[in-house]
Amino acid sequence: MKIGIQVDEKIKDTEIIISCSRLTPEIEKILATLRVLDRQLTAMKGDEIYLLDVSKVIYIDAVDRKTFIYTGEGVYESKLKLYELEWQLCECGFFRASKSCLVQLRYIKSLKADINRKIRVTLENGEQLMVSRGYAEELKKKLGVK
Repeated sequence: MKIGIQVDEKIKDTEIIISCSRLTPEIEKILATLRVLDRQLTAMKGDEIYLLDVSKVIYIDAVDRKTFIYTGEGVYESKLKLYELEWQLCECGFFRASKSCLVQLRYIKSLKADINRKIRVTLENGEQLMVSRGYAEELKKKLGVK
């Protein structure tokens, strides 16, 4: 793979062009990373590919080596691993709630202490998720809760 950068003061808008013989999983990951920078995620639902606005993503869950993105409109599957999405979305208000789940902080409606220092989080859409004890203190800090 060759990577080139052309710097020219006359250029008004940044443009990224990928030249390839075929679309590979590696190139799809590069495209997904670039879309996150533009605040979009690529995800699948059935045999269709969707561009999801990151601000509409409520939470992301990993189950059986698959990553699912939950929005108010539905559930989508991402080709990216959870840790890759966490790395891309850390500056977009997402929080690691457990080893298999990321939650967008602005969609948290309420918190309730649970057994073994876990926290039960209720989201705006009514769904409830568990924040494991390893991440509970960090969540409280981020939300300013004691």
